[in-house]
Amino acid sequence: MSITRLFDNNRHWRAHKTAQDPTFFSRLARGQAPAYLWIGCSDSRVPANDILGLEPGELFVHRNIANLVVADDANLCAVITYAVAALRVRDVLVVGHYGCGGVRAALGGPSGLEAVDAWLRPVTDLHAANRAELDAIADPEARVDRLCELNVAQQVANVAAHPAVQDAWAEGRTLNLHGLIYGLADGQLHDLGCTRTGAAEAPRASAAQRG
Repeated sequence: MSITRLFDNNRHWRAHKTAQDPTFFSRLARGQAPAYLWIGCSDSRVPANDILGLEPGELFVHRNIANLVVADDANLCAVITYAVAALRVRDVLVVGHYGCGGVRAALGGPSGLEAVDAWLRPVTDLHAANRAELDAIADPEARVDRLCELNVAQQVANVAAHPAVQDAWAEGRTLNLHGLIYGLADGQLHDLGCTRTGAAEAPRASAAQRG
């Protein structure tokens, strides 16, 4: 596939946006004030803005394999700090998806891709910590999906421990952390019921609340 197609797509997109709103790009150029931070998976089938029906400028986005929140990931830590302290987002959305390839890989053992295996170690550890529950699930796909849910809940807890989030709560700011999961097969977003709204709350994780 030629990259020329991408430039053609961009030209059509620009023309469409300008026809809808002649000031669209000039407004975006003046700055951003998103209300939400999305921490999601790099999977190409999970387009953040499209899923939420939001326009450019409304969603600050960070994506990585298996939507992990790792304390020594300088990139992610900078994103959270900037989103919370500078952009002052009100909601952080940790969004996984059913059938996640990263979660599946962690369940299946080493892939032979050293960098990928190292990155997925937190999911491997999460699997080990919940082995009894997961091994009791007979259906392999249901087992993967349950680990996807547990992974999202764990990452919400990790976001809650981030210094910028703790500082915001100490200042009395409204900052909500949400654990969500997306269904590739039907396009539906589900709330996993592990929302955090303040530093004093204990982490909570439950099975998906089907919407």
